[in-house]
Amino acid sequence: MKPIMLHGHERSITQIKYNSDGDLLFTASKDPIPNVWFSINGERLGTFDGHQGAVWSIDVSYDSKKMVSGAADQSVKVWDVSNGVCISSVTAKSSIRGVSFSYAGTLIAYTTDKMMGQESEVRITDIRERNDVEDSPMMRMPITPGMRKGMSVLWGSLDTTIVTGHEDGSIVKWDVRTGKKLEARHEHTLQIDDMQLNHDGSLLITASKDNTARLWDYETFDPMKKYKTERPVKSAAISPLLDTYPYVVLGGGQEAMDVTTTSTREGKFDARFFHLVFEEEFGRVKGHFGPINSLAFHPSGKGYASGGEDGYIRVHSFDDAYYQYKFDY
Repeated sequence: MKPIMLHGHERSITQIKYNSDGDLLFTASKDPIPNVWFSINGERLGTFDGHQGAVWSIDVSYDSKKMVSGAADQSVKVWDVSNGVCISSVTAKSSIRGVSFSYAGTLIAYTTDKMMGQESEVRITDIRERNDVEDSPMMRMPITPGMRKGMSVLWGSLDTTIVTGHEDGSIVKWDVRTGKKLEARHEHTLQIDDMQLNHDGSLLITASKDNTARLWDYETFDPMKKYKTERPVKSAAISPLLDTYPYVVLGGGQEAMDVTTTSTREGKFDARFFHLVFEEEFGRVKGHFGPINSLAFHPSGKGYASGGEDGYIRVHSFDDAYYQYKFDY
């Protein structure tokens, strides 16, 4: 399984995302320029220039026509994927932590940081209204001071709910129509760095600094499985081929600032594959020279990509051994 190495960022990767077809891979990093690549051969298709700070989060619409990015320059920008032009920009009073497109591609949800006297909020903006949407979102739900600040956000089924992951390890489901908090769960003990849904939105996986990833039923919001490691988990993804290959992949590693004190062998910067049901680890993929910050399965389930603190994105296609592997039970 020799990966394609993509190196188009000057600083560490913050998030990577496949589009729904899987032919494009969108990447964001702590430099201000998100990139888009052809996933089949690793050729860079283009860049999205316009941010002034680290880009913390990106998302791509279901039809792959628009991309949204949230950055430390306190702005959310919506881009035309075909030409890299910024269609609209939303400014906030603090830096943007998580962004997410609704399934219809008409609404964006984003979370803001608690800083400079501003409280953390989840906001929803309709991007159809006009080109430059000022800071007047159609809905804003305050997170702090009642809860810890929101790190990531995802849309649920039918665009009626959103879920946010927080600094203290809690996850919260919100009703988009009323802006009310529907449910809150607090299973993780430390900050949630990443949340991803499976291909049909029925399962949610959360990755946390408490060295675990957890699998949730999205509708009932019940915790179902727990995948344990010895290092902080920065990202986790669920295989789209759940019926035949029910696997999840976890990535992470020790905090970037402590990395200099250990060798690559000890740092555990591997992508780790677990069986979704049995919670058992069955494989590892080495390669990164620092913690893995973001993981994504290819929508076909035939490969995955990882982005690390080393600034590289590695795009893997699975070997036959992956498909032939069977659990004994």
